[in-house]
Amino acid sequence: MTRRRKTAMSPSPAGSVPIATEAILESISDGVFTVDRDWNISSFNRAAERITGVLRADAIGRRCSDVFRASMCETRCALRHTMETGVAVVNRAAFIVNADGQRIPISVSTALLRDEHGAIVGGAETFRDLTVVEELRKEIRGRFQVGDICSRSAAMRRVLEVVPRLADSESTILLQGETGTGKELVARAIHGLSARRDGPFVAVNCGALPDTLLESELFGHKMGAFTGATRDRPGRFAVARGGTLLLDEIGEVSPALQVRLLRVLQERQFEPLGATRTETADVRIIAATHRDLATLVESGAFRQDLYYRIKVMTIELPPLRRRREDIPLLVQHFIGVFNAVQGKQVTGVSPDVLGVLTAHDYPGNVRELQNLIEHAFVLVGEGQIELEHLPRELVPVAPRRLRGRNLVEATSALEVQAIREALERHGGNRMAAARELGMHKSTLFRKVRRLGIELTGKDGRSRPAVR
Repeated sequence: MTRRRKTAMSPSPAGSVPIATEAILESISDGVFTVDRDWNISSFNRAAERITGVLRADAIGRRCSDVFRASMCETRCALRHTMETGVAVVNRAAFIVNADGQRIPISVSTALLRDEHGAIVGGAETFRDLTVVEELRKEIRGRFQVGDICSRSAAMRRVLEVVPRLADSESTILLQGETGTGKELVARAIHGLSARRDGPFVAVNCGALPDTLLESELFGHKMGAFTGATRDRPGRFAVARGGTLLLDEIGEVSPALQVRLLRVLQERQFEPLGATRTETADVRIIAATHRDLATLVESGAFRQDLYYRIKVMTIELPPLRRRREDIPLLVQHFIGVFNAVQGKQVTGVSPDVLGVLTAHDYPGNVRELQNLIEHAFVLVGEGQIELEHLPRELVPVAPRRLRGRNLVEATSALEVQAIREALERHGGNRMAAARELGMHKSTLFRKVRRLGIELTGKDGRSRPAVR
């Protein structure tokens, strides 16, 4: 036993590791090298050659800093720290520059080498190539997440990039978009990033209540203000004090109530029904609607002065049909949510199901997709969601050409379909098609070339001929 321990731990006189240890080091995927007390490399395994691009014959006998060109070599050398303190380093992040001049992200671990008497004869360093991990991290970052909203769509990214800047201000914000596009989620994200994050977030649907009840709901009332008012009741403006108030579906508010809202926005004060004193409205107001308020203003259904008060900053949320690339991401998100809530082990969706879900136009947007996944969870036990788990009226739209294909093939086929349909709708105008698909025109062109789609018509850059 003693002889084996000596063989495994001690460098051989020739400056290399023993045969048994060398066989082990050659079989692992992590790079490993050892140094003597003078920092000269005494062994260098095959993985170290692959990661650094330096041949073993060129590495052995040279100082480690000349071969292993790491970001920590000059000031924070992990192996030096271990040699001086005896404390091992585990998984310290760094990067090296390989023989081709490429920057490689790695994690480093170190240990001491001792002889049979316990004297330190050198050190060992293992390092792992994190290139794949870093690429994955970039891919995840490419999905762009703010609060509970994540997206890889260029159209949605433009929205989410401005959210942190809006959160820093106290200006009133107008969120516009179809029903189910996530207006309340965006409002919550703005609140969560703002200085009012520790205050309440209160949402009220202005279209769900008649005028008389909505006025009491917003401003509150005093006992005896009307029949049935048996006690004082604070309104949403009071409940949201110090926080954020979301006025959802503000386009449904009657002209009479619009006057009271205008006063709150102008003077930051309101009066509960039946009160004789005003109260301060210490709230950040965010308004949301699925209607075109500018058109309502033109028709006289919405006050112009209130419109300009609430649209200090406007965010237009794109419908799901304009950001189909988010559908697989949202599907996995909802599967994770329902797995946690229902205690199931659903692994994903089949390529046919993904084809159906990606081809659907979603008049109900993200909320409709969530309902479809919830419907499937009622029927599926475990494993993956299949076509029979979707609502019957949805299944006939499944593109038959997707059947039998794997996920990558199905996704590519759907990309071709979405791009061709967008180009057809815009008469071959690539600029307009790219705008609808939520991607840059150069990204669209690369996809067209990669997927072998034939282009005809306008490219969006045409100019009238000069005569």
